[in-house]
Order: sequence, then C-alpha cells, then structure tokens
Amino acid sequence: MKSYQVCECGAPLQLREEQTPQPVGSEVLLQVTAAGICHSDIHFWEGEYDIGGGKVMRLADRGLKLPITLGHENVGKVVAIGPDAKGVSVGDERLVYPWIGCGECAVCQRGDEQLCLKPQFVGAFRPGGFADHIMVPHPRYLIDYGDIPREQAAPLACSGVTAYGALKKFGDLLKSEPLVLIGAGGVGLMGLAILRAMQARGAIVVDIDADKRDAAMQAGALATVDTNAPDAAAQIQALVNGRIWAVVDFVGSGATVKLGSDLLTKGGHLVVVGLFGGEITIPTPYIPMRAMTIQGSYTGSLPELKELIALLQRTPMPYMPVQIRPLDSVNQSLHDLKDGHVIGRVVLAPN
Repeated sequence: MKSYQVCECGAPLQLREEQTPQPVGSEVLLQVTAAGICHSDIHFWEGEYDIGGGKVMRLADRGLKLPITLGHENVGKVVAIGPDAKGVSVGDERLVYPWIGCGECAVCQRGDEQLCLKPQFVGAFRPGGFADHIMVPHPRYLIDYGDIPREQAAPLACSGVTAYGALKKFGDLLKSEPLVLIGAGGVGLMGLAILRAMQARGAIVVDIDADKRDAAMQAGALATVDTNAPDAAAQIQALVNGRIWAVVDFVGSGATVKLGSDLLTKGGHLVVVGLFGGEITIPTPYIPMRAMTIQGSYTGSLPELKELIALLQRTPMPYMPVQIRPLDSVNQSLHDLKDGHVIGRVVLAPN
C-alpha cells in the first residue's frame, strides 16, 4: 500500500509503502478512486491555525500526532470486508463520510459525530485518502452516490456537506432573501451550486480574486463584489437596498467576519465556516441591540450528507470545476491550493 504522509509540518509529504491492511470486525477496505484536496488539508499540513493576536493553535492541541495520511474527501471501490460488515459488497463504489466520532457519546448518539470531543476523523485521526487504499471502520460511513461522477462525488464529503450544513442554518430565509456569500473557493462554489438545487433566491458573492468572481458568475451568482474594494460594503448594500439578512463566510478571516457582521441588518444572521484565521472585536451592545446571530458551522453530519446526496439525486446541480491530477502530484497540488491557483477543486486519482 502506498500513501503520502505529513511527517514534518510544512515539509513535502513523504511517500510510504507498507503492507496493505486487511479488515477485521466491521471494517471495510476500499481502493481509492478519487480523493479531493481541501483547504483543511493545508491547515493539517502546516500544523497550525491562526487564532489572532500572534497566537496559533497547533495540531498537538487537537490531539493529532504525526505522521498523518491526509485526505478526507474520498471515493473508493470496496475490495475487502470484515466478517461483521453488513450492507456492502466487494466491487461497490462508495463515498466515504469522514467526520467519524466515538459513536458512544450523547453528541454522536444524536447524529452529530462531526462535533464529537473524541474525533476519529478520516485524514486526520485515521489514515486518509492520499493513498491507494483506505480503511473505514464500519459500512454505515459508506454512501451510495448514484450516478454522480466520482470526481464530483468525492468533494461532497467535505466541501459539499460543509456548505449544505451551513446553508441549512438559515432555514426558509434563503427562499425569500438573497444571501451574501463570502469566498468563492471550492466550498463557496459548491455552496452556489447547492443553493440552486435548494431553489434558493441566490447569492451575491464576495471574493478578492477576479478569476474566482468570474467562476462564481458562471456558477449562477446574482452579482459579485471585490472584497478589497474600499466601498465593498456599500456596493453589497446597494445591491439589496441596504437590508442584508443572511451572510455566510467561507473564508473566516478577521476581515471577512467583520465585514459579514457589519453588513447585517437588525435581526440578521451570520454563519462562519472558514478557518483562515484571525480575530475580531464587536461592541457587545451591538449584539442585543441589532439582535444579530453569529453562528459557527463545522463540516456536516452523516444524516446531512445523506440528505445532500438525496437532494442532488432529485435536483442535479451544475458540476463544479474540478482538476483531476495523479496521486503523485499531491505536493504541487497542496502548494497550488495554498497559493490561490485553484478554481474549484483538485481531485487526486490513482497514478
């Protein structure tokens, strides 16, 4: 079995070859056929998050230990199953739900494994899909994605369910009010496509990159605005007559969260998804006086991923831009994503 591992934070991933594991109990072994590269992989690779004020949160603070085989957006073909694995057969091709919890705590029991305090996430706490094989602990984490092309299905495990889980938090507001969507990267473009499948009113997209703004318009954005424009807030407010009820921030920098909170009308709702880093200061009287909601959203649950697949089976969304690259391009691909040279998603496929 070949895998690319983070052995030193910030250094190139190292190719490792070892015996292919065999499943026991309820485990399922899959041959990886598509593995998306996500911005969270950049954080895991670099080994830290910027939490503002010159401070960082390191991998060790989250209980992660090197080496790590990254890759949490995976599609694979079942090649072996443990004796207790039911409901899946050799030859099945499945999408892997990566946000696995302990399975026993109250959070897991209510279906929110992604919020478990003892996570077993694929590509972080468990070996991920930057490899030719991946082991999944139970077939319940394997989802039949129907006739969606595998390179489009793989990103649904993170960027898809992350966008969907965030958008659901606005409820029926999306039907009547335009959304301000900050960040037209992989998750942002996925969010635009999902909005169309949800038959929402649409989104005004805010991004610093002109190419990404163009991609957003091609994906159905109502309008786009340059984040760095000195009058960005005024431009956005003019597009909606000054009343902005819903903002989703797929960047999550100090500047974008401040922009999002500043834009909200009284009673407005900001959902922060991105992990770019930084900090903000908000006058505390504004929170009750403006009756604002500032809410975090972390990936999505297993039920939400199943809901998303069902939604896309009923109402197929436009396919997002995807670059398919060989597995051995993983290091260059990580650099390309970090440097902002990727529109949509890079998906690794077997060499």
